Amino acid sequence: MPAQPVGEAGWYLSRPGFAVGGAGVAACWFGGAVGIYRHLLRSAQARTPDQLALAWLGEAERLLAGAAVILEHAAGLADAGQLDAIAAHQVRGQVAGACTRILQLSGQATGPGPLTADEEYARRAADLGIYLRQHHAARDDAALGQLVLDSAGTAGRSPW
Repeated sequence: MPAQPVGEAGWYLSRPGFAVGGAGVAACWFGGAVGIYRHLLRSAQARTPDQLALAWLGEAERLLAGAAVILEHAAGLADAGQLDAIAAHQVRGQVAGACTRILQLSGQATGPGPLTADEEYARRAADLGIYLRQHHAARDDAALGQLVLDSAGTAGRSPW
């Protein structure tokens, strides 16, 4: 079937609402990480946790708190019609990093057991791992860097 263009080249990525959608995906990642965190918490509650278990739980708590703050800020910007591509990239990168690390912490804290014997956890961990692939890591950071460079050139300065 012949394709029919629906807009100019690059239209999809620059259309109104695209940045908001990107931040919305990060909110979904966050939700997945909350489920992983809850498993980590239950694991720590099931026995007397040692310092490593406490450190892993504390780091996961801190990461979720930071991700929640940036998502809440992004939601306010979106509601005000001010969530731009730079802010969306910042949100996605921060939340992706936090979620990736929480998956790693959970694995360190609980070992392979939950992946082999707890179907709900195994599905949740697999789903989050797959969904996090929507973030393109260094490529998304490079795109953010280009946006910042372009913005600094236009404005003549950095926000920092």
